[in-house]
Amino acid sequence: MKRFARFQSLQTLPRTVASGAFAILAAATLVACNGSDDDSSSGGPATNTLPAFVSGSVNTQTYDGTSDDLLTAGLGKTGLASATAPGIAKPAAPTAAELRRLAIYSNYRALVDMSANGGYGRFWGPNVDLNGNDTLGEGKIAGKEYIAYSDDGSGTQNVSLLVQIPASFNPDQPCIVTATSSGSRGVYGAISAAGEWGLKRGCAVAYNDKGGGNGAHELATSLVTMIDGTLASTTLAGTKAIFKANASASNLASFNSAFPNRYAYKHAHSQQNPEASWGKNTLQAIQFAYWALNDMFGPVSGSTRQVRYNKGDITTIASSVSNGGGAALAAAEQDTDGWITAVVVGEPQINLNLPSQVSVRQGGVPVGSFGRPLADYTTLANLLQPCAALAPAAAGAPYLTTLAVSTTNAIRTARCATLATNGLVSGGNTVAQATDALNQLHQAGYQTDSDTLQAPMWDSQAVPAVAVTYADAYMKASVLDNLCNFSFGTTNAVTGAAGVTPIVSPMPNIFGNGNGIPPTNGINLVYNVGTTGAADHRFATPDASYAGAACMRALWTNGNPTMVDSVNAIRVNANLRGKPAIIVQGRADALVPINHASRPYLGANRVAEGSKSQLSLYEIMNGQHFDAFLSVAGFDTRFIPVHYYDIQALNLMWNHLKNNAPLPPSQVVRAVARGGTAGSAPALSTTNLPPIASDPGANAITVSGGTVNVPN
Repeated sequence: MKRFARFQSLQTLPRTVASGAFAILAAATLVACNGSDDDSSSGGPATNTLPAFVSGSVNTQTYDGTSDDLLTAGLGKTGLASATAPGIAKPAAPTAAELRRLAIYSNYRALVDMSANGGYGRFWGPNVDLNGNDTLGEGKIAGKEYIAYSDDGSGTQNVSLLVQIPASFNPDQPCIVTATSSGSRGVYGAISAAGEWGLKRGCAVAYNDKGGGNGAHELATSLVTMIDGTLASTTLAGTKAIFKANASASNLASFNSAFPNRYAYKHAHSQQNPEASWGKNTLQAIQFAYWALNDMFGPVSGSTRQVRYNKGDITTIASSVSNGGGAALAAAEQDTDGWITAVVVGEPQINLNLPSQVSVRQGGVPVGSFGRPLADYTTLANLLQPCAALAPAAAGAPYLTTLAVSTTNAIRTARCATLATNGLVSGGNTVAQATDALNQLHQAGYQTDSDTLQAPMWDSQAVPAVAVTYADAYMKASVLDNLCNFSFGTTNAVTGAAGVTPIVSPMPNIFGNGNGIPPTNGINLVYNVGTTGAADHRFATPDASYAGAACMRALWTNGNPTMVDSVNAIRVNANLRGKPAIIVQGRADALVPINHASRPYLGANRVAEGSKSQLSLYEIMNGQHFDAFLSVAGFDTRFIPVHYYDIQALNLMWNHLKNNAPLPPSQVVRAVARGGTAGSAPALSTTNLPPIASDPGANAITVSGGTVNVPN
């Protein structure tokens, strides 16, 4: 009754809020925990009791698979492929349904290649069946969604949990696939990475946003996002906001006066180091999925739903990509109760407790460095990449910037000069300095395969945004701290000047368009002490805010105790407790270098599990971190979609679990770049995508003790 009373209190909110944040309830079923006693002591099934970590009400919605659905939000294969985002009737006040549709559209497209000559619609997509054939039409999937927060009741955690149960779910052959969000995305963040495969397989899909969740707080207006993406003031939202900054009204007023039009973001500014809970959040998503499946399929005794599925009864694959993949691995390590059956992840962002026995060799030669945490390698890359991009070895890189080439190279040249002045690179001219910067990245574990990615990883602001967001998170910084003089805010599109009042607020549709870190939906990374005042970090100083980048780097190199403690709290041990597991990663990954992720994890797993290890690593040649970039000229000719192998790995694992087929051993998969003319590469074909081999022969990756040996 306590949970139901909490819901009833929400009805006193003004209609503008009720029609937004909670309008979903009008067309949904409110599921309340009745708190009944466990009937198992009398020999009958136990009552299906909502997990204690679920805070507040559970909202549900059923989709018919025609007007709306689980996978495409009613857009179908054609709508997802459209370059035009789904419309919103009243842009200043989108409905929850419109925001959900926009979130699914944006997140689906953010993680896979949607280009005409790429794999969408042919190798993956709503229309492509599990055998890779175009048989599913628009690919809409009917079913039911459950959504709720995981929280301790304070409203400060509010991790979004979402379960999708397709109409094709077979209660006699139950399965769950986790789809923990990648990056700092909202709860639909892994819908194309893992959700699509799970839904097509007829499995329930257990999503969670890892406590990052694209939760935004517009400080000037006190508007915050709710669980369904609609907006409320911090006062009206109470403990129901995805996130609100922990700051007094007087402190916020002072901050807004000094730093107008700034935004707080949950991943960066929650002051909770949310990464430490990513494994737990994934396990909670699975437990919530069990509860939801019992709610749908459990036997009924009177008015009480009982338990049909107990832990371990459902085949459960922990899956996702990037730091969602890291969360899946962490969950599998923490799982001592048998919730997880197997693991399949792509390009996992993980931070290891590295055993001394582990080493990594490629072609018989030790790699430059391995097993560093993200706090180390990302702050180094953010410092060196703008300069390294001018090295001859990086020439011809595909760029993702809207900056004029002259402006870009001026920034890079200035960064090289400042690095040289501070003794961080050597060389008497820009080319020599850039070459030294790139060599330092090689020595720090970045592959030569990723040389042409150093420029676009910085130009796209992926590396600067990650460096700042994670530094804030690890330092448990408040938005008021302006850590290393960085903040998140709107800027002038021409001059880069910060503090401008946006013509259109980013807040109404940020749940649909946002990714949880800047730049996103008009909110950019700002350096507060630029040459002429606060500005977009790229323009704030001639050397692109070098002093701020150096400050963040020093937090790690100088061993700041808060930074070190937070990083130690997120480290994993690579003990998967005998679970069968697959890791897929591209060799050219320049955001999460393979030498700091999959390769040392394989070695550490062998040390931890020995002969009981069932982990295979599939390393993909010409694969990089962002498949969505394959539509960019120069990416299309150089790189292949790693997502293709994520799907293949899931199919291999399914066949292993259901038919006892052996998993192929660790190996290098020699995928072939498409070549051709940048921007019009030939159509992707199976010629570019050799299968994962049951017998890799000379392409085998071997592990002896903790030493990982990767063929060239």
